[in-house]
Parts: sequence; C-alpha cells; structure tokens
Amino acid sequence: MTIQLYCFGESGNAYKAALALQLSGLDWEPFKVDFFGGEARTPQYRAEVNIMGEVPVMVDGDLRLTQSGVIQDYVSEKSGKFGGTDAAERREILRWVLWDNHKLSSTAGPTRFLMNFLPEDKRPAEVIAFNQGRLKAAYSVLNDHLAGRDWIVGDGITNADISCCGYLYYPEPFGFDRADWPHIDAWLTRISETPGWKAPYDLMPGSPADRA
Repeated sequence: MTIQLYCFGESGNAYKAALALQLSGLDWEPFKVDFFGGEARTPQYRAEVNIMGEVPVMVDGDLRLTQSGVIQDYVSEKSGKFGGTDAAERREILRWVLWDNHKLSSTAGPTRFLMNFLPEDKRPAEVIAFNQGRLKAAYSVLNDHLAGRDWIVGDGITNADISCCGYLYYPEPFGFDRADWPHIDAWLTRISETPGWKAPYDLMPGSPADRA
C-alpha cells in the first residue's frame, strides 16, 4: 500500500518527512495541502486530517501519524534505515532531532516565513534580527560538530541529518549562507549526493512560484 504524505513544498518540517520517505525506498506519494490558502486551518482539515492543523501528516493504511520526527521514526522502523545501529546511536540521533526541533528548525521556519512570505511592510525587523542571532548560534553548534566527520551520528545518513537539514536547502534568504559554514556546506553536499535525494520544491508540490 502506498504511503500518503500531506505536505506542501514550502514546509521544511514536511520536507523532513518527505525526504525520509524518499531516501528510504518505501512507496509513497505526496498530497498537497493548500496551507497559504488556509486549508490546514479549516474545521474539515482538523477533523479529518490533523486536529493540530499542521503538516506533515502521514497515512499508511489505518495508521495516521503527525509531527516530522514521529514520521521519521516510523519510516526507520518500516524500512530499517536512518535509525542507528544500536541503542547508543538511537539515543544520540534522538538528541539531535530534539535539538533541531528546539534550536534550529523552530527558529529557521518562522524567520524564513517572516522574511519571505509576509508583505514587506509587515516584516518585524527586530524579531527577525533576534531570531537570526539565535540561528547563528545554532549554525555554529552544528558546524563545529561536523568538523572532522561526515554525518551527525555514526557512519551514514540518519534521522539526525534528515531533521537538521530540513530548512537548509531552501533558496529564500533567512540568514543562512552555506559559504559561511564550511562543514555544514560539505555535509549538505553529501546529503544531496545520496541516491534519490531531491530539493524541497522538486520533492513536494507547492512553491512560491505558484503564488507569483
């Protein structure tokens, strides 16, 4: 049975789930959610898809999962990939997934939205500057960790990598320049050279060009 993923191209959190599915080799297909048209906030969506009004949502037969990290964990369970080789690696992967959700993606997503998807006269400069300071600290942690290693945990790509890279392939400016972070830059290149990899707007339906 084909796994269904409710998503839209602009969502970095949806990209984490989509990329895990894509690289796992599991049979899956994306279903576009018109987030910018308000679909995720409708009573029907909350009743039938996700009471939280968010993406991604994964449906595999009778199983429905929300939150990118949970979906990544399920993909690992089903495919045998990205979850680590032993208990110590699994805990370390979880540590980085939680770090990303708290320190990196949780700031990168709103900052990118404020800088690119709000009308220019409504972009809060002080909030953006504060968030970019937080992002710089997170990039520094990740860049330093990747010095001398190919992957965040272990000897191959794991959910730690798939989670932490979620927003870093997007072309819109939000205070991240790969050239400023050479170890992150090399790591992103390694991920993108993984067979099956696709950039967010190539992997999921929906992009800013659709609303231009």
